Amino acid sequence: MIPKAGRSFILLLIAALALLSGCSGPALTDYAERGPKLIPEQFFNGELTARGVVKGFSGEVIRTFDADISASWDSAGVGTLDEEFRFDDGEVQTRVWTLTPSDTADSYHADAGDVAEPGMLRWSGNTIHMNYVLQIAYGDGTLDVRMDDWMYLVTPDTLINQTTMSKWGVDVGELVLVIQRK
Repeated sequence: MIPKAGRSFILLLIAALALLSGCSGPALTDYAERGPKLIPEQFFNGELTARGVVKGFSGEVIRTFDADISASWDSAGVGTLDEEFRFDDGEVQTRVWTLTPSDTADSYHADAGDVAEPGMLRWSGNTIHMNYVLQIAYGDGTLDVRMDDWMYLVTPDTLINQTTMSKWGVDVGELVLVIQRK
């Protein structure tokens, strides 16, 4: 028989686990039947433009930006997204993503020069999910920040991207942008 204090602890632990499991976000498969169907090789092909905002941990917009993206795929199915971001404070950043087919369907290994921990780009229905660690400039060095990307195709030529940025499991900011095919 479990002592009364032990039973209370077990009940408290079960309640906490139930609460935490209720806090989990959507699964990629939740979007399987949503349209228009997003096929990365089709949407990310050719010239694209983006406009967006960077929000701080309080939700306040701290920067705005626009970007040009040149996307292509080689004969082995490897994709390249060459991005140039121009921020409202004059900073310009470039990032070149390499998307390499993985062993499973509907996914790519995703890597770039300033990505400390590459991610997997997965898609289902009208949605892409990608989680990776990005090195961002901070002071005289860099800071590794976890990026949790969700992208939703809303028309054949328009994609909305929402990215939660976190450090040590704590949300520290957010990116929201619209990407359009030219």
